[in-house]
Amino acid sequence: MRLDPQHSPGVQKYVDASKRLIAEREATMARMKTMKFDTIAVHGLYSMEEALVQNQGAIIEPLYLATSQAYRDADELEAALAYLVPTWCYTRIANPTTYYLEWMLALLEGYRTGSDTSCLVTASGMSAIMSAVDPFLVKQKDGPERMNFVSSIQVYGGTFQHFAVRKIKERGVECRWVLHPEDMEEWKSKIDGETRFVYMEAPSNPQQSFCDVKALTDLAHAWEVPVIFDATCATPALMRPIAHGVDIVVHSLTKSITSGGLAIGGALISRKPIVTKIKNDDPRFKESFAEYVKFWPYRDSGPSPSPFNALFALNDLRTLRSKMDLVSRNCQKVAEFLKTHPRVYRVDYLGLPSYHLHPIAKKYMKLVDSGDGAGNEVNRYGHLMSFRVDGPPANARKVFDSFKIIYRATDLGRIKSVATIPAISTHSQQGEEARRMADIPPQLIRLCVGGEDPDDIIADIGQALNKI
Repeated sequence: MRLDPQHSPGVQKYVDASKRLIAEREATMARMKTMKFDTIAVHGLYSMEEALVQNQGAIIEPLYLATSQAYRDADELEAALAYLVPTWCYTRIANPTTYYLEWMLALLEGYRTGSDTSCLVTASGMSAIMSAVDPFLVKQKDGPERMNFVSSIQVYGGTFQHFAVRKIKERGVECRWVLHPEDMEEWKSKIDGETRFVYMEAPSNPQQSFCDVKALTDLAHAWEVPVIFDATCATPALMRPIAHGVDIVVHSLTKSITSGGLAIGGALISRKPIVTKIKNDDPRFKESFAEYVKFWPYRDSGPSPSPFNALFALNDLRTLRSKMDLVSRNCQKVAEFLKTHPRVYRVDYLGLPSYHLHPIAKKYMKLVDSGDGAGNEVNRYGHLMSFRVDGPPANARKVFDSFKIIYRATDLGRIKSVATIPAISTHSQQGEEARRMADIPPQLIRLCVGGEDPDDIIADIGQALNKI
């Protein structure tokens, strides 16, 4: 930090005092980086010292519901609003409870990747995506007038809608869709000197598409283009894309991370630094992208989460690794059952050796800090899958309507099993032609397997399939 000459001399007092707080936080961060994944998920940056000194010994992070922060005098107010000292100021800009969540997510997403990370938490997964892509779609003073971005077409329906309507139709930005993201030649044919970012979702919702993450980042970086990666369905427990060169990771915290289903949220985690050729006057744009977004675009657009939702996400995060292990094993068993069922013509699940993308996914999707007895982490493929019911679309609807304990909802990532028909729900606005290109037929049922005994889920699916 550097004091601007036009600030009053009293401001320096608060700048100097803040150095001790920053040093303590950095020491806690360094200590937590030596811990295992589960320990980080349980504790984050909320230390015992902070609990005892500041929060009357509370062992769980406090919930701060105040809308704004008070200051001791004009000098502290000036220092805070000039970003010269740590501050949260106003809950639209930041909040102490959301800070705890951001620090924990930064640590988990950066766990053993060899990279430092920064995190920004938002009100939803879609606001995280907007916050990630918009800073790259600005006109450059000395750059070309034209710009494009390259994205897999196999993305969540809301993401497709955001790109197709908000970016292409309303702003005139060119999006170059990749139909087969596992095909590196197709990516190569789309990226050029006017590309601002590359966007990938894996495993995708609902088709389970995947790509060679390292090869994609190497390709994009050769053009000085950042890679933005939606890893919602994997979570940091099964894959940390930053380890393979990805610049920015986005999550819908609403899904598997907050599996209890009581909160909506999103997150943007960036590697320090990101790769980009975009010029920006703020050095944080490249050096700490999530921090840059929080200081400027986020402050102005206001997609801030409720502190309540941040606390719900924090508490669900504490057991993330064990939960993702459980629901992944459950989903594997259900997928194996469906693979042999005569009324199902195709099962999309990365954990099935017969699935065409299994070899690529096996390279990247591994349960963190697990072991197979030979020094290797164990593969786990998450709890999202899809299956395609034989016959006309009416058959899929009949099976769907016959579930007894599997909930019919557009949600996913719950501790309870949930199913939907994407063609008439999450991807309905995409249109028939775009759904065909993204391989989302009306016979496809998306299933997210929860924490129930998998035999009970299999029995429920079995009785439903027997209705056709």
